Amino acid sequence: MANPTQKRVETLEQSAREKISYPALSPEMKLVEEAFFRHVGKPIPRKEDGRLITGKGRFSDDFNFPGQTYAAMVRSPYPHARIRSIDPSEALSSPGVLAVLTGQDVLDDKLEPLPHSPVPSTKFDIKLTAPDGGKPFIGPHYLLPADRARHVGEAVAMVVAETAAQAADAAEKVLVDYEELPHVTNTAAAAEPGAPAVWDEVPNNVFIESKFGDWAGTDAAFAKADHVIRADFHIDRVTAVTIEPRAAVANFDAETGRYTLYAGSGGAVRQKGELAKVLGIEPKNLRVLSFDVGGNFGARNRAYVEFGLVLWASKKVGRPVKFTATRSEAFLTDYQGRDLVTKVELALSKEGKFLALRADNLSNVGMRCVSLSPLSKGSGLITGSYDIPVAALRARAVFTNTMCTQAYRSSGRPEVTYAIERLVEIAARELGFDPLELRRRNLVQPEQMPYTNAVGSIYDSGEYEKNMNRALELADWNGFEKRQQDAARRGKLLGRGFANYVESSIGSPKERAEIEVKDDGTIEVVIGTQPSGQGHETSFAQVVADMLQVPVEKVWIVLGDTDIVSVGGGSHSGRSMRHAGTVMAMASADLLAEGRRRTAALYGVDVDSIDFESGYFKLRGSNEAIDIFELSLRTREADGPLRVARDNEMHTPVFPNGAAICEVEVDPETGHVQITAYSTIDDVGRCINPLIVHGQTHGGIAQGVGQAMWELCAIDETTGQPLAGSLMDYGMPRFDNLPSFNCEIAEVISPTNPLGVKAGGEGGTTPALVTVTNAVIDALKDYGVTQLPMPLTPFTVWKAIHQAGAR
Repeated sequence: MANPTQKRVETLEQSAREKISYPALSPEMKLVEEAFFRHVGKPIPRKEDGRLITGKGRFSDDFNFPGQTYAAMVRSPYPHARIRSIDPSEALSSPGVLAVLTGQDVLDDKLEPLPHSPVPSTKFDIKLTAPDGGKPFIGPHYLLPADRARHVGEAVAMVVAETAAQAADAAEKVLVDYEELPHVTNTAAAAEPGAPAVWDEVPNNVFIESKFGDWAGTDAAFAKADHVIRADFHIDRVTAVTIEPRAAVANFDAETGRYTLYAGSGGAVRQKGELAKVLGIEPKNLRVLSFDVGGNFGARNRAYVEFGLVLWASKKVGRPVKFTATRSEAFLTDYQGRDLVTKVELALSKEGKFLALRADNLSNVGMRCVSLSPLSKGSGLITGSYDIPVAALRARAVFTNTMCTQAYRSSGRPEVTYAIERLVEIAARELGFDPLELRRRNLVQPEQMPYTNAVGSIYDSGEYEKNMNRALELADWNGFEKRQQDAARRGKLLGRGFANYVESSIGSPKERAEIEVKDDGTIEVVIGTQPSGQGHETSFAQVVADMLQVPVEKVWIVLGDTDIVSVGGGSHSGRSMRHAGTVMAMASADLLAEGRRRTAALYGVDVDSIDFESGYFKLRGSNEAIDIFELSLRTREADGPLRVARDNEMHTPVFPNGAAICEVEVDPETGHVQITAYSTIDDVGRCINPLIVHGQTHGGIAQGVGQAMWELCAIDETTGQPLAGSLMDYGMPRFDNLPSFNCEIAEVISPTNPLGVKAGGEGGTTPALVTVTNAVIDALKDYGVTQLPMPLTPFTVWKAIHQAGAR
């Protein structure tokens, strides 16, 4: 019987090798290549920062409509309960209350569920299916449920009132008659026989089950192996804690029949399409505006029910409606991240060569399936940076009575990196190998690129061992013993952790750029990939400035308004610069081609006689020249604005990679862990702006370290109640509990796109969880500690020390 995974690998490999070298550049692209790097590669300060740090940002809660009203949600106190009835009478008689809306109203008005489309859609994504091989049931996500509440905090009704205080007071007066039902919140428990069913349609809660790899070959390799190492891990649940809680304000204009929504997101165009489907309207009748966004990390990439609710309510009450989440509401109902249970086995020869890998990955999606990106992305990278000939993977997803999970910074990659790098450490300890040498012996080598791993992912480029060596230098690996002795004299235990990583960047494949030369001497670029703090207004401008050979100060990026931006995949999966940069480069080439045509017409010559150099169109063999701005002015009357639009679709992934090293001091008396040093090297492909990339790396490290050390969406499994409802309960990284980072950028150019870009926003996070964990376990090795769950709180560490001492 044919191996379906092998067929997939062969098909994708052929496609990738056809695309791995970007198509031949046009004459205009070749011209701009020669002038590239005037701005690209320079640490230009972010032009948007002046606005943001002086209170001139345009965040969702900053927008208001005249005569607006306010919404408050009635939220379920139960993890699972049937909604018998909702009595709004007392709330409706309260001061200022205009409406109380319920799930039955949603059904009566024939609103559709949010169309999350959770299965990744590019050609190279790992394809996940239902256990029967068909399309999975994902749980319809109506704006308000009419049947059951399926997690603590789920909105079951909405109150609209004249003021926010009146809405909040009235929400407490809405009487909901619940019938409490059995619940399950634990990932592994939800997949066990007899677990309470979250959905009747999926009695065993497992709605995704797919197998990948060469199962027969893997079994044969394990049978011949000299050693087999096994481990189980749970990479627990966290949440984004964006600095700006989500907010939305909507207005329905009865005269025009159009809706307007201000709501921060990772992609206004996508959310416009999704919300239009919910309301049952033509997309042209909805305008979505998303300007400055105070943090995303994946949590804002999918639409929230409150966005649809304020749109719907605005039409119902005939006035604008605003909702702003409290911090506690954000902890309960922001889309959350991680929550993967993985069982892994590694087969080795006696010489330490990796022969095969088995993995069983179980992803907790919560009460409904918003995204399968974490499971899919992680599935493609289970072998990490290592040349493992064969692998077998079972990938499953399970419903639980918890908030939905979604792609969270480096979606799925930190989890599988944690598994493979912990497994290598365990193998080295148990079999007597040096951990670094065991890694070196099995790394994918540069000459193997493009490299197809054992589950079919095709790594485009990278120098993994060189990254390793440079990271060791940056961290002064050889000076560790002296630092360890110094720590011991102070009564502290010094430990060090190392991890290699490789991650993938694919993302939504479609992007569009529109470039226009304006009469005021500026270049306007309209792009659908919008930022949430990444500095796109600067880095995107650098690309276009180099392409058009104009000062970067003259390039302005326009984004976030769907009346202007018509296409765009948004910011996720490290796609922004790769997709936006590529289509902006193509559009710039088109603009130059149009400029050459206009210049040729102006001078009455053939277009082949026109060159472009230093921002000027020049008539070859003469002193005649005209810059791009003057050309636009002189030809506007005859030819219209000097403007182009270019669409592009790009499926081929890239694979950023690197290595990280962490040192920690542990106080054995208290279990307190202090991170004393953190070094990393990240191959981002071509680096457009190193200042911005370093900032992204620093933030990514903090986010990964935060999960390793402090962060946890803790849930009482008996009651189903979340235990982290505020910043008093949820630990966070801060400036005073992190060291200065020692970071370096590697630039191994990707052959998959004209800029050679990989990605720079998620590499800091990907290895951080396991690097910190390895360091703490190393510090405790003399106590016999070999495994620790995250987060590595003082109590967790203290308990491990004392339990080890009692053995």
